Amino acid sequence: METWDAIRARRNVRVFSERAIADADLDRILEAGRRAPSSRNWQPWDFVVVTDRERLRELAKVWQFAHHVAGAAAAIVIVGEPQESETQRDWLQFDSGQAMMAMMIEAADLGIGTGHAAIADQALLRRLLGVPEDRFGVALFSLGYPAGRPLKPLRRPDRRPFEDVVHREHW
Repeated sequence: METWDAIRARRNVRVFSERAIADADLDRILEAGRRAPSSRNWQPWDFVVVTDRERLRELAKVWQFAHHVAGAAAAIVIVGEPQESETQRDWLQFDSGQAMMAMMIEAADLGIGTGHAAIADQALLRRLLGVPEDRFGVALFSLGYPAGRPLKPLRRPDRRPFEDVVHREHW
């Protein structure tokens, strides 16, 4: 897929087929995250990729709306280090979001759907994935081939009209 097509095809996928994701494709997706821009080249992230079915089922319990993780072929958890300053906390979230979006676009390029989720139960996350006490789960997303409807550029995305969103020179 061309980049523009991948951006237009990417959507939140919550129901996945049984098809596994090749290790090379997962590595390519993770590499997209590793190459994402970050403030002052900080790179405040680590990524934990999960493909074990039972672990995915348990991982789905870290957030009340993460049920889609249980049926995914894989999930990627972004892990960060708690920050003292509010500014650094904001940059950690911003940079992690850029890494996640880079991975989601690369996944879409490969025809792999994604769905993001928050992480509320940090203790469960630590127990499942061995995340050290001096780190926390920033966010996670599920990955898999969409069940029923493959990714393709959306003709009419459910988005606010361009003219309502874009302001030129001033509000």
